[in-house]
Amino acid sequence: MTDAAATPAATAPAGKDILGHPRGLAYLVFAEAWERFSYYGMQALLVLYLTNYLLLPEHVGAVAGFGQFRAFLGSIYGALDTPVATAAAITGLYSAGVYFTPMIGGFIADRWLGRTMTVTIGALFMVAGHFLMAFDVAFIAAISCLFIGVGLFKGNIASQVGELYGPDDLRRSSAYQYFLLGVQIAVIVAPIVTGFLGEKIAWHYGFGAAGVGMAIALVVYLSGRKYLPPERLRGAAARATPQAKLTGRDWATMAVLVALLPVLAATAIGNQEIFNAYLLWGEKHYDLVFFGQQMPVSWLVSLDAIISTVTVGGALVFWTVWSKYAKEPDEIIKLAIGALIAACAPLILAAASANEAATGQKASLIWGLGFHIVNDIGFAMIFPVGLALFSRAAPRQVGGMFIGVYYLHLFICNLATGKIAGLVETMDGAAFWTMHAAIVAGGAVALLAFAFLFRKLLAPTAETLAESAAPAAAA
Repeated sequence: MTDAAATPAATAPAGKDILGHPRGLAYLVFAEAWERFSYYGMQALLVLYLTNYLLLPEHVGAVAGFGQFRAFLGSIYGALDTPVATAAAITGLYSAGVYFTPMIGGFIADRWLGRTMTVTIGALFMVAGHFLMAFDVAFIAAISCLFIGVGLFKGNIASQVGELYGPDDLRRSSAYQYFLLGVQIAVIVAPIVTGFLGEKIAWHYGFGAAGVGMAIALVVYLSGRKYLPPERLRGAAARATPQAKLTGRDWATMAVLVALLPVLAATAIGNQEIFNAYLLWGEKHYDLVFFGQQMPVSWLVSLDAIISTVTVGGALVFWTVWSKYAKEPDEIIKLAIGALIAACAPLILAAASANEAATGQKASLIWGLGFHIVNDIGFAMIFPVGLALFSRAAPRQVGGMFIGVYYLHLFICNLATGKIAGLVETMDGAAFWTMHAAIVAGGAVALLAFAFLFRKLLAPTAETLAESAAPAAAA
């Protein structure tokens, strides 16, 4: 995966501008929004579908190759004795993989196929994967197609946004804001649509809706091909381009950034659990009756997306106002502050669990609202700030690669949640969520240690501050 902001100058294809931007941006924004609709629509259903349907004895026997797949999962997570543990492992592995495979997709595009061809092939794999989810027998083939498709699609379409602009074009930042706006809308809408269809009508209807969304993404992308940026040099021509050598300081900086990955993974554990154990816990312990109707538990994902949209904007406003009256802390201190806030969120769920145990009444969604607000305030100060740190601090020669490296902390985190989430049915709820709070708080303490030990090495300079631009689009 490459850093869109670090790509060479590109001349946008001819075409009338839309909202002051190259026409190709509109196609990329809408294609990404529909792809994210399909992804989050499917992810909101996955652990519930597995637990409540596919892994039940009357269905799991129909899944082709499931015995070998279970053995593979066991080699990663150990014994998986219950459907909940198996569902958590599958969801964790899938969620982890979609943050690892884009690095491979970016390499394939840079080296051989080019971005447009790679994105198109990835979209075709995802369309196939979503529609294969309609058949129990094809579950493993479906997950495999989605795995491959996301890897080919995700990072490359984000890079194409940056390649619509020259290196000095200030419109790039606002282009990524449009790009992320499309993603955010998709995250809000997708679980509402697929959750209603999947939980209220039939699981396969929900997955079918996700497949329709991916098919629309492919059509939109292909219809705008003539407005997409020209392909960069690749293969032998790219290797012939001279590159500046890395210095000793560069290597030290890269080592520190890599060492930060497991720490960042710890800070994200509560947030990433939202797609795994949190849905299973919420299904059993929340009072989901809303205006006399049972609310699909997958709608909690949409609630989180709505709140996170507000908190991300709120965090930007907060630090903007802060900077007028005092010096802003550097990125790693911001990360530690965000992690300390995020650590409080699982404690709200722990309190809800303790209250349920004491009263015998299911937890009100007010507890859930509190969890999402606190978690999203913390995560708004972690994810984009960490991305900015990696974008700024990584040496220019490997800047694009290190944007991909940054996403590996979510790969690590989701692998971990795949194991931890399986404990939700055996641990007391208060203990389960307190454990999550302790892990996140441990990450915050580790970040403070990194700030003390490596502040000079990671300190921003006037030059790098000007360059910590918008590669956040790969989110």
